[in-house]
Amino acid sequence: MKGAVVVSGAGRDKGEYLAVVAADAERLFVCNGRDRPLTRPKAKNPAHLTMTGQTLPPEALRGNRALKKALARIRAEAERNGALPEL
Repeated sequence: MKGAVVVSGAGRDKGEYLAVVAADAERLFVCNGRDRPLTRPKAKNPAHLTMTGQTLPPEALRGNRALKKALARIRAEAERNGALPEL
């Protein structure tokens, strides 16, 4: 599950692309490298997240800059293909 790309469907970050960095029994911990850096992940209810089916390579999770670039690339590709998930 670590490195999975999700889209937030609820909260202030609705519509944001995020990367899963950890999980426990009830929550997924997500980051985007900007508002939510890797050092301060956000706990989210999995019901409020939409899986995109994409996974980031381990090097994208090494730093905030790499994470931001990887998520921006995935979002741009989804916008180009008209494949933005329904929220």
